[in-house]
Amino acid sequence: MSHPLPAGADLPANLCVSSSPVGLHRVLEPTGDAITLPQAARRLDARAELWPDEVRISVETLNLDAASYRQLAEKHTTDGIVDGDALRDEVLDIVATRGKMQNPVTGSGGMLIGTVDAVGPESRLGLTVGDRVATLVSLSLTPLRITDGLARWDGLSEQVPAAGHAILFGRSIAARLPDDLDPLLSLMVMDVCGAPALVERVVGEYAARHVAPTVAVLGAAGKSGSLSLAAARRAGAGRLIGVVPVEAERTLLEPTGLADEVVLADARSPLGLSSAVEAAGGPADVTVVCVDVPGCEQPAILATAQGGTIIFFSMATSFAAAALGAEGLAADVRMIVGNGYVAGHADLALSLLREVPAVRALFESRLAAERSTR
Repeated sequence: MSHPLPAGADLPANLCVSSSPVGLHRVLEPTGDAITLPQAARRLDARAELWPDEVRISVETLNLDAASYRQLAEKHTTDGIVDGDALRDEVLDIVATRGKMQNPVTGSGGMLIGTVDAVGPESRLGLTVGDRVATLVSLSLTPLRITDGLARWDGLSEQVPAAGHAILFGRSIAARLPDDLDPLLSLMVMDVCGAPALVERVVGEYAARHVAPTVAVLGAAGKSGSLSLAAARRAGAGRLIGVVPVEAERTLLEPTGLADEVVLADARSPLGLSSAVEAAGGPADVTVVCVDVPGCEQPAILATAQGGTIIFFSMATSFAAAALGAEGLAADVRMIVGNGYVAGHADLALSLLREVPAVRALFESRLAAERSTR
C-alpha cells in the first residue's frame, strides 16, 4: 500500500500535505485564492502516491463520454474518415497536460474500469485491494496517468483499452463490477446510469399523483435513451415516444417495444421535432434529452406541454440557451439538469439491463460493434 506523503516532502507550492475529501489537494492550477475544485481545474496532480483517504485504481479501460468523443472524432475527420492516430494523440496530450481526461471543448470526460491496487488507511469508500470497479465520477475530475501510450486503441470507439492509474478522492464514488456481466457491458451501462435513475424518479412523481405521463426520449436508440425508456415504463409512464435522427435507428428501436411509437426527427429542428412528437401523441409531459449534439434546447421546450418537465441529460446542452429559450417561448416548464448521480443509480441501471431483454440486446449489439473496430 502506498503511504501518505510526509510533511516536508517535495510538493508543489500550492499543495497542502493534508488531503481534502473533494480533491483540492490535487489541484495544481489555478493556485492560491483562485483555486477551484478538480473538475474546473486546468491541471491536476496525478502522482501515484496516496494521501490517507485516497484510493488508487490500476486502469483497464476508459470510456469517453459521447459528446466528447463526437467532438474529437469530428475534429479529426477528413473526407468522412476519422484519423484514429490523431485522435489518440490528442487524448494522450490532454491527459499528459491536464492530469485528467477532460475535453477542453466540451468540458466532459467519461469514466473508467480497473482494479483497486492501493487503499489509503483513512478511505471510507469501502473498497479493498483487488476489487474490480467502475468509477462513477467523471474523468473530468479524476487524476489520471496513462503509461502505455494507448497502444491498443485505434481511436475509432468510445471505449479505450488503457494502462495507467487513476486516483479516487475521499468523497468519490465507485461500484464493484458484477460477476454475472461482461465488464465492458457493465461499463457501458454505468457510464449513463444517472439517466434512467432520474427518469424513474421524475415519472414516479407523476405516477404518485395517479398521472401516467406521456414521455418523449430524444436519442432513444442510444445507451442513455434506451435505458430511460425502460425506466419510464417501469415507473408508470403512459405513452412512450422514442425520437431518433435516422432511419437505421428507427429500424433498430421499433422491434424492441421499448417505445409505443418511434418517430424520425432532427432534435435540433424546433418545428420538425414538435410536429413529430405531437403526431405521435404529444406534446410530452416529460421530455428526456439524451442526444450528444448541441442545439436541442428550444426544440425540446416546444415539444413539451405547459407545466411539463424536461430532463437535459447531455453534456452538449447549453443551459443558458435552455433557460433563455424557455423565457422567450413563454414556456412554463420545469427543467432539470441530469447531473449523473442519483442514489442507487448503478444498481437500478444494471437491474434494467438484466430484467428487460430488449435493453440488453441493444447494449450487447453495441458492444459487439465496439469490439469489431478493434
